[in-house]
Amino acid sequence: MLKRKTDKSRLPSRHVTEGPARAPHRSYYYAMGMSEEEIGQPLIGVATCWNEAAPCNISLSRQAQAVKLGVKAAGGTPREFTTITVTDGIAMGHEGMRSSLASREAIADTVELTMRGHCYDAIVGLAGCDKSLPGMMMAMVRLNTPSVFIYGGSILPGKVPSGADVPEDFATRDLTVQDMFEAVGRHQNGTLSDAALAVLERVACPSAGACGGQFTANTMACVSEAIGLALFNSSGAPAPYESRDQYGEASGQAVLNLIEKNIRARDVVTRKSLENAARVVACTGGSTNAGLHLPAIAHEAGIEFYLEDVCEIFRDTPYFVDLKPGGQFVAKDLYDAGGLPVVMKELRKAGLIHEDCMTASGRSIGEELDRTTREADGRVIHQVSNPITKTGGVVGLKGNVAPEGAIVKVAGMSAEEQVFSGPARVFECEEDAFEAVKARSYKEGEVLVIRNEGPAGGPGMREMLATTAALSGQGMGKKVALITDGRFSGATRGFCVGHVGPEAAQGGPIALLKDGDVITIDAVKGEISVDLPDEEMDRRRAEWTGSKPTNYQSGALWKYAQLVGPTYKGAVTHPGAAQETHVYMDL
Repeated sequence: MLKRKTDKSRLPSRHVTEGPARAPHRSYYYAMGMSEEEIGQPLIGVATCWNEAAPCNISLSRQAQAVKLGVKAAGGTPREFTTITVTDGIAMGHEGMRSSLASREAIADTVELTMRGHCYDAIVGLAGCDKSLPGMMMAMVRLNTPSVFIYGGSILPGKVPSGADVPEDFATRDLTVQDMFEAVGRHQNGTLSDAALAVLERVACPSAGACGGQFTANTMACVSEAIGLALFNSSGAPAPYESRDQYGEASGQAVLNLIEKNIRARDVVTRKSLENAARVVACTGGSTNAGLHLPAIAHEAGIEFYLEDVCEIFRDTPYFVDLKPGGQFVAKDLYDAGGLPVVMKELRKAGLIHEDCMTASGRSIGEELDRTTREADGRVIHQVSNPITKTGGVVGLKGNVAPEGAIVKVAGMSAEEQVFSGPARVFECEEDAFEAVKARSYKEGEVLVIRNEGPAGGPGMREMLATTAALSGQGMGKKVALITDGRFSGATRGFCVGHVGPEAAQGGPIALLKDGDVITIDAVKGEISVDLPDEEMDRRRAEWTGSKPTNYQSGALWKYAQLVGPTYKGAVTHPGAAQETHVYMDL
């Protein structure tokens, strides 16, 4: 490919490379072995979330090298840098999970600061684990640079070796980390031996890559394509596949094309593209966390797209992609069936996609779908005209328990299973609930309430996979319901309602519930209510003395708790584009 001669008069890097006054800055670049030609080209930030914390991120550094080759081939100069991640599978079930959602903001902030500090002209961002995907996309939209996102890829499914002494249902299926959390529940109730647990933990996660079901990482990877920030089909190939390098190189080249055409992140991320993304979450039975992350990405563009808006789209979107945890298949199966382009092609047939939205390739969604030749296989991707269920796999709820809304994943549940009523059993934190589950000190038919786990009150809005998976492992996943002002993992299954707002720390109704209060959850109607008159709720509110103080009275989590906003707006920590007085690219 021919290299373009660059006019930097409108690019941020002019501030560090152009003119006699920038000789000191250029001397730093010469110190790193850069040539005069390389200094004169657009400087492209190649941001990765590489670390040795978990398999989700371990392949990102290698993939970044392919991106850099693509940038160089197209006439740009790549500058690689890294940011943090907190990996939910390891943070799950203990105090470490408080760091998870806060890490999304830290990722966005550190990418922004690195880009601003060095005046890079565009960004290619690589991310692998749950919060790193929205965090990276938030930074792109906040900066409003030409931007291309790349998912690091999913993990390969685990397999039990032939002859291993494990229960039949584990031995015959593809394994994910979800199975390990549920195996803990089986172990606790005495139906899984120490030896079988030891076998499973060694084979469930056999490679690099993020969790293999349609959990949060793969949900947000699908979002990256649907929203237009990633090249079509780039999210599908599992992390170990070296064919991912082709997408890396193509993404590096694509960002130079975006610079040339002056296509920026907010030209891509619009109200319509956010609606496309929400459609994809619904039809794939994706993670409830998308109801948190899509509003946060919208916030960076100054778009009011809240939990209720997301759920409105969920309500009339058919669920037709059969993925775990509600369904049968894993991310590799979706890729083998043609990936997200085939899914979006089915949505187009039903008139459920805005085709005029721009993508990272410089082509519209409609143009990309015209290039997609494969069709739904009827196994992993059903035809939209013959869906698994007629409404989305994720549902929004409102009522006197959650005036600002709540969210529940219903993929894989029958209509009868989507209505639950029972007496509350209230816990003040996740640990108390988990101990009760371990001890089997709860009763069938109860609604377990876990409060003080919201963004500010936790702090950090922890996910509850350890608790929900233990319930499923005990065979009680459909015999109790669970509600919280915290979150659930994308791997959660069962009748589990998260994001209840306002949270307890802000005096939301969940703070006023008591043991025995009858709570009704109706995902068919989209309602969640407690059978108490308004007068009784008002009396309890007047008596409420506030949430209990947390142990986090300094440091990053204290700072997060002071800044974080309501869940229905995405739990964001700054005013967003609606209040900005400048755009980074125009400085």
